[in-house]
Amino acid sequence: MSEWVIMGRIVSLFGLQGWVKVLSYTEPRTALLDYQPLYRHTAEGWLPLDLEQSRLQGKGMVAKFAGFDDRDAAAGLVQQDLGVNRDQLPAVADDEVYWADLHGVQVVTREGQVLGTISHLFDTGANDVMVVRGERERLLPFIPQVVEDVDLATGIVRVDWDPEF
Repeated sequence: MSEWVIMGRIVSLFGLQGWVKVLSYTEPRTALLDYQPLYRHTAEGWLPLDLEQSRLQGKGMVAKFAGFDDRDAAAGLVQQDLGVNRDQLPAVADDEVYWADLHGVQVVTREGQVLGTISHLFDTGANDVMVVRGERERLLPFIPQVVEDVDLATGIVRVDWDPEF
């Protein structure tokens, strides 16, 4: 497991004074900015960001980070992932898992057929969905009726799923 967990992304500029639009992967979305320090992923590695201000803006969020005081300075932040060090995250219960820990995990049917590995997950509003990439891409609901076991130690998620579906 990586010591870094991606929690969001800076997606675009907002205004002229260094503000940026932020896509949060947390629930609720504003929880992303509760983590301090927050880090940005650059070619040089993970660098800390100091949050000056933030607010909800429509269906998204905007933020202003220290040292990025105009549009030109903030332009360098666009398309950078935002993350935290794993030790900043609260511990999960025995029956819980962070989505980040599922990326790259192998998905196997109860009969032992490998369907592929988890590329990513997303929320539909009704339930979470695993995107599994193997010989083809499959979308599997991450619900108890489908996911029988998650074993991060072995890197296997066992599912009740018809491989022909």
